[in-house]
Amino acid sequence: MNPEKVVFGFFIVLALTLNFGFFVGELDNPEHHHAWELFFVILVNLVATVLKFGDRTHMGALLLATSLVAMLQLTGAALVWTIAAHATEAGMTPAVMASIVSLSGGAMIANVVSVVLLVIETFTLRR
Repeated sequence: MNPEKVVFGFFIVLALTLNFGFFVGELDNPEHHHAWELFFVILVNLVATVLKFGDRTHMGALLLATSLVAMLQLTGAALVWTIAAHATEAGMTPAVMASIVSLSGGAMIANVVSVVLLVIETFTLRR
């Protein structure tokens, strides 16, 4: 067993599961989506992205692309949250929360693609 591959797979799957945990709940209810959970989703996705640098294969490039998409979506969600909470009069409205959760959903799809690619890569290495 390769410990580097274990850590790599761990962070990819953890990124997906944390993102799913943030995404689940009523779309527009701020009580169902916590800011700290979004922070940890971003942090774990960042670690997963950094771990994907250096792989010069085609599959490595696809894995990195999925992580970059997820990071872009999650950064957008954090930016929307920050602006809504600190720079607008309206604050955190259901519409704003729906936008944040939707951006998180886009990142979750990128994470699902990443996990699927990881599984495909694992199957092709066994043959």
